[in-house]
Amino acid sequence: MATPDDDAPDLSESPWLEKLAAVPVRRGRPKSSTTKASTTIRIDQDVIDSFRRDGPGWQSRINAALREWLQRRT
Repeated sequence: MATPDDDAPDLSESPWLEKLAAVPVRRGRPKSSTTKASTTIRIDQDVIDSFRRDGPGWQSRINAALREWLQRRT
């Protein structure tokens, strides 16, 4: 129930209820055009710590480092 000094509309009443029900729910990350395989790999703790120190995205940076190594190898 809204108080007299509350500017926010009551979203549990029509027409808000219908509008909110019609909006598609999107959960999780957007689908990528390329999929990745989930795997388990044992990596030395100091290597993990070094990548994690740079913040979020450390797994992607490991993937990029492995990809770079593969490209130099061939």
